[in-house]
Amino acid sequence: MTPYRIPYGCQSIDQADIDAVVQVLKSPWLTQGPTIERFEQALAEYCQAAHAIAVCNATAALHIACVAAGLGSGDILWTSPNTFVASANCARYCGAEVDFVDIDPHTWNMDVNLLALKLEAAELAGKLPKVLVAVAFAGQSADLQAIAGLAERYGFVLIEDAAHAVGASYKGRPVGCGAYASMTIFSFHPVKIITSAEGGMVLTNSPELAGRLRRLRSHGITSDPALMQVPDKGLWYYQQLELGFNYRMTDLHAALGLSQMTRLDQFVARRRALAARYQELLAGLPLTLPVAQSGADSAWHLYVVRLDLTRIRSTQAQVFDALRAAGLGVNLHYIPVHLQPYYQEQGFAEGDFPEAERYFLEAISLPLYPELTDELQDEVVAHLRRVLD
Repeated sequence: MTPYRIPYGCQSIDQADIDAVVQVLKSPWLTQGPTIERFEQALAEYCQAAHAIAVCNATAALHIACVAAGLGSGDILWTSPNTFVASANCARYCGAEVDFVDIDPHTWNMDVNLLALKLEAAELAGKLPKVLVAVAFAGQSADLQAIAGLAERYGFVLIEDAAHAVGASYKGRPVGCGAYASMTIFSFHPVKIITSAEGGMVLTNSPELAGRLRRLRSHGITSDPALMQVPDKGLWYYQQLELGFNYRMTDLHAALGLSQMTRLDQFVARRRALAARYQELLAGLPLTLPVAQSGADSAWHLYVVRLDLTRIRSTQAQVFDALRAAGLGVNLHYIPVHLQPYYQEQGFAEGDFPEAERYFLEAISLPLYPELTDELQDEVVAHLRRVLD
């Protein structure tokens, strides 16, 4: 249980969710059963995608997406430094190298102009990325149309890490539809838009990628006679075609996720309403408020502000401490990945991605979740006003 009276994020569980899980507990299938397929189908239909592959968490989803994209030793993956470490770690699991593209100072997503310049230089140096993971930070897609154009020109696979963005849209279509990215990753961690307790999903429109992703999540094994390398020996027979992983989702988790899908639009609508209230209530304070990426309609997983440290007497740490002392579970998303000790051991250093580093020194994630009432949000704003005064 969170020690804070008003956490930065929190799941919303109702009786229908509980009943859905109990129904699976009473069924013959606790895992590898029909509820997983129903959850996959529901999300694929919602996102207008051809295929959805459920896994145990979004980190696993990123990993198998990279494997399916052919990422391996000697390859390079690029991503944003303003993300959770999983967006980069998925490359290291494959034996590939990692590099970053700094963030846009306004949207806090990957800066497409810097990406274009970096790709030009990488082409000349013979070090183009095999995969680019475009993060939908806080629930808002990056400039995917421009990135997809660069992917076509330079030949990299575009994966959207939309862990924050279930229910969001881009260019008038649901995130996950596959209009720009080869694969899209979703997360169902408890603080995300919907939850399955733990869980993730890969969406794609490619039947070849979908087939391989399904094998990779389950040990690289198939029971499809058409794929077997020796004749089928019966209904009990299977073959391991490649090295896969035990990344399967259970029917218990799928039941919760499927039940939550019925309230997905409701959750996103409430998050958008709360974000709009923050935009109004915080106007005029010494803060930089989030702005919209062109064409993107955010799901608002996070509401992040940046402190204008030239206009306040407090440091970022003092603001954090004061708000947490008041019972507000504010957080910071994210520490730039390249500043983590593991990645500094890979050769990255402070100063490599200055905009992400400036962002890190100013950012605060304020409470935002569907059951946050207007009254509690007013309290958050009142505490913040006092601290900034």
